[in-house]
Amino acid sequence: MGNLVSKLSLSRRDLLLLLAFGAAVLLMPLWLSPFGAAYPDLLQKFVIYAIFAVGFNLLFGLTGYLSFGHAAFLGAGSYAAVWSFKLLSMDALPALIFAVAISGIFALVIGYLSLRRSGIYFSILTLAFAQMSYNLAYSVLTPITNGETGLQLALDDPRVLDRALGPQPEGLPVPHLLGLELTGYTGFFFCALVLILAFYITVKIFSSPFGLMLRAIKSNQNRMGYMGFDTKPYALTVFVISGMFAGLAGALLAITDPLAGAERMQWTASGEVVLMTILGGVGTLVGPALGAVVIKYFENIFSAFNDQILSNAFAFVPEGLRETVVAIVGKFVGEGWHLTLGLIFVLVVVFLPGGIMEGIRRIMSLFRRAQRPAKGAPARIQPAE
Repeated sequence: MGNLVSKLSLSRRDLLLLLAFGAAVLLMPLWLSPFGAAYPDLLQKFVIYAIFAVGFNLLFGLTGYLSFGHAAFLGAGSYAAVWSFKLLSMDALPALIFAVAISGIFALVIGYLSLRRSGIYFSILTLAFAQMSYNLAYSVLTPITNGETGLQLALDDPRVLDRALGPQPEGLPVPHLLGLELTGYTGFFFCALVLILAFYITVKIFSSPFGLMLRAIKSNQNRMGYMGFDTKPYALTVFVISGMFAGLAGALLAITDPLAGAERMQWTASGEVVLMTILGGVGTLVGPALGAVVIKYFENIFSAFNDQILSNAFAFVPEGLRETVVAIVGKFVGEGWHLTLGLIFVLVVVFLPGGIMEGIRRIMSLFRRAQRPAKGAPARIQPAE
């Protein structure tokens, strides 16, 4: 028992990081309120895509293997969760377990085939498998995926476990856990707790001998091969774990909105998680989650700015000049939010190759340097009272 506790425990530094991260996630409704992003649906997206990005970072950040096909596991998790709702129960726990298991098996197959190659060839293989999965879900496997319409709940779904427990309420049921309907802020806090658990697992992997082996693969995989280490089992294991994280995120998307569509498997969804990870900081613990929040904020809030909102924001500008300012700024918000995000991404890649986390570290370093007294400076003598 003591050995198990020691394996589950964290170092003091990692424990403080986990507590700070957990507090920041649970308090998101408060500190995101001034930014207009404190409503439940958007908060759920923040934490769900943070899980997606944190899991992707296990593969890309630790091993250097860049996958362009992780959206396949996101979509597989969504489909598995909705089928769990339709066949078994509206309880969220079986849906999560089913989705993670299916995504893990799917990742095992794709990873086994893709990891026969490395570098750009690995990336192309994962992209090809993801596009194959998208096309299968969109047009071939329509009895399972319902094609372009998407898989949805229906009144005549079997839901054998729920019906065995008693009569069911009228209308479409809502996903729940222990009797609590996972809607609104209840759904957000449930997703937030899952994110904190996923982050804990990530911290443990980063600090474990397994994580050290993954870093060695990224550093010089060929040298490890020359030394007699077989790196493929390690790479395949982390690929499967990363795919299971993606499936978990897909299941949470289905729990907060019981619908699964083929669009979640498109290559654009895979590219989005790559951007989240690079923007936040590849190989860092918190960076991918920050990148997910930034991109989803731009997609949902920044894209909603229009000329009327801009006119109110620039009300202090003289009326003759205000129209010009609104016309210029309007090119970068609303439908032009991709342009602003692209510029930010370029600036981060050029000036902060380590992402947002590198910028935070630089600011903290400057702050500590300013607080530290100059070397050789005479000590200030306090006057006697």
